[in-house]
Amino acid sequence: MANIILLGPPGAGKGTQAKRLVDERAMVQLSTGDMLREAKTSGTEMGKLVAEVMERGQLVTDEIVIGLIEEKLAAESGGGFIFDGFPRTLKQADALAALLARTGQTLDSVIEMQVDDAALVARITGRFTCGACGEVYHDVTRPTKVDGTCDVCGSHDLKRRADDNADALKTRLMEYYKKTSPLIGYYYAKGQLESVDGLAEMDAVGEAIAKILDK
Repeated sequence: MANIILLGPPGAGKGTQAKRLVDERAMVQLSTGDMLREAKTSGTEMGKLVAEVMERGQLVTDEIVIGLIEEKLAAESGGGFIFDGFPRTLKQADALAALLARTGQTLDSVIEMQVDDAALVARITGRFTCGACGEVYHDVTRPTKVDGTCDVCGSHDLKRRADDNADALKTRLMEYYKKTSPLIGYYYAKGQLESVDGLAEMDAVGEAIAKILDK
């Protein structure tokens, strides 16, 4: 069992590698977005609070997100947890450390997926996904075998994110470098940071992450 954070800019492949770890190691992916959507319809006290905040059009506080994570940790997973999209700031990293200490859990690895910005823009602007099963494709490096049809489920519902364009990506990268990249130094100072080449072939990235987890 291992609890890990996947760090890296938008499009570095964190979601793809998290999915592999879920499938191959029975880890649980704690995605902030997924947790908020799930909580909103759960009917729990925390869920009602999330729904109220979101209905008012306000941002969910760090305290609420930590509360949701605590609920998930209490459910316990034998394979460990992948923190995806949290923490994003140094304040959130401190809050997560306090939560793990309070619940008797550890953070075993923080894996930085290193990328080159120019290559990242090329990767993202060519990316599209299947709306039915979530499979990810790319115009150049991984096109569908039949144009307009998902290789996995046969759906024709192939779509691109509205913000998967060069201008939007540069804005998202700026936000990442301002708020999230300081976490790299934070976890390096704690002796928890490991790095992999996020632009390597998908299986090679998976193997590099596996080696870190198996140490």
